[in-house]
Amino acid sequence: MAVCARLCGVGQSRRCRRRQRHREQGSDSEADMDEEEEEERIDPGCAGRRRRHPQSLLDLPPELLVEIFASLPGTALPSLALVCKKFRQILSTETIWRRRCTEEFGMKEDLRKLELVGVSSREIYVKRVNPRVKSGRFTKLLPDYEHMDYRDVYARLLHPYRHILGLWQPDIGPYGGLLNVVVDGLFIIGWMYLPPHDPRVEDTMRKRPLFRIHMWESSKATVECMYGHRGPHKGDIQTVKKDEFSTKCNQTDHHRMPGGRQEEFRTWLEEEWGRTLEDIFHEHMQELILMKFIYTSQYDNCLTYRRIYLPPCLPTDLLPPGLFKGTYGSHGLEIIMLSFHGPCAKATKLTGDPNVPAGQLTLDIDLRRPVCLPDLDSQRNVEELSRLVLGVHEQAQREAQGPCPPTERAEACDRPEAAASAAPSASQASSSLSGTSPSLHPFILPLGVIARNEEYPRTCKLCFYGTGLIAGHGFTSPERTPGLFVLFDDNRFGFIWLELKSFSLYSRVTDRLAHAHAPTMERFEAMLQNMQSWTS
Repeated sequence: MAVCARLCGVGQSRRCRRRQRHREQGSDSEADMDEEEEEERIDPGCAGRRRRHPQSLLDLPPELLVEIFASLPGTALPSLALVCKKFRQILSTETIWRRRCTEEFGMKEDLRKLELVGVSSREIYVKRVNPRVKSGRFTKLLPDYEHMDYRDVYARLLHPYRHILGLWQPDIGPYGGLLNVVVDGLFIIGWMYLPPHDPRVEDTMRKRPLFRIHMWESSKATVECMYGHRGPHKGDIQTVKKDEFSTKCNQTDHHRMPGGRQEEFRTWLEEEWGRTLEDIFHEHMQELILMKFIYTSQYDNCLTYRRIYLPPCLPTDLLPPGLFKGTYGSHGLEIIMLSFHGPCAKATKLTGDPNVPAGQLTLDIDLRRPVCLPDLDSQRNVEELSRLVLGVHEQAQREAQGPCPPTERAEACDRPEAAASAAPSASQASSSLSGTSPSLHPFILPLGVIARNEEYPRTCKLCFYGTGLIAGHGFTSPERTPGLFVLFDDNRFGFIWLELKSFSLYSRVTDRLAHAHAPTMERFEAMLQNMQSWTS
């Protein structure tokens, strides 16, 4: 201790005093003291770390605070900035806001990287919005991102317009539609999804931008209408009420073409159908096409949109639910949504036609009534298939009216069509699909049944009885007619309309749709009811 005192010049050092206290406590403490001194000799900073224990967030190092703040919702960060000057300074870190933009909205572009690699705004536009642009005429309309940061993007673009992200159905009378609003690069873009050109149901969906939102200045976001062929122009978005918004074009003259309505119609027909009017020989089909052009073009992209959800997926579903595109005769290809509700499968129209409008239940499949197909020779006979399906249809109607007498029930069980309904239940079929691959059965359309697409699968997994909705022009005299639901695989199914003697082939929409799944089954079923009321 004397040596320590002479070295320090102030008496006993702190270490000597600590050693003396440990001696008074016993030999074990002396050994612990030696270990602590060895740790301090190797790492002089460990003693300071051992002495200081953080009492609050203010005592944590800045890099740890950045990590903590970056994991909080972006809506909580402004309140956190009011706590103290240190928090406010840390919340100006770009890393925090970049992480919030990525995790909450899926933003993938790096603002700083764009500056380093020299990616121009025009290149972003060509990549994200309009690949057909071959000149720089839109460059002056694009924002400059050199002086923008992630906090501005989050606070003035992504967060204010978060309520319009997801799937929407436009109110275009009986035609409906499918709009997907996403964060695409440095834009919020409303993509209208269009089915492939008739009858190529297996092709991918087509997309057309209707509007976009971006940061014109760091102080506000700019809405632009993308409709027409003269580039982006001024637009507006208004929130009507919850789960509903509307768009308005402020420069509808940009939608007009130099050649007038005839040039607009020819351009629309080529984009919508992939052909000219002279290529369409069916007179009724020509009338339907002209009627749709006149009806839809009057809106000028001033539309109201209502939110829709993708159906929840359950382990007991016969196949994954979702969106499908299918053939509907002279009306071309339409988009439907397949969902499962206990023992039933339902297909709801997202796009429609003057006969059966969007929002209506086009197919209703009873999974409790499987149908066993006969051999190929019998399948070619439409009368044989009709007799088989109509027998199940009559039995379903009798059961819907109430329990039948024992004698009638015994007679019904003796009929051949009753044996078809005695096949495995839907739950058993679903379990077989989830396990080993079920055996495939030969399938061929009966003679006289019209199919828009002759390239349908020649084998199927399962068949079920169902009904399809048909109606006259203007949705007059709607009725449900019996038919046969044919499951080919997880991505394709078909429906034979017995009364119409036509076949519809459906193929799954494989596009990944963000912010689209229903939070609960109850919310999804309520949405379906609302969709039917919009066009009823």
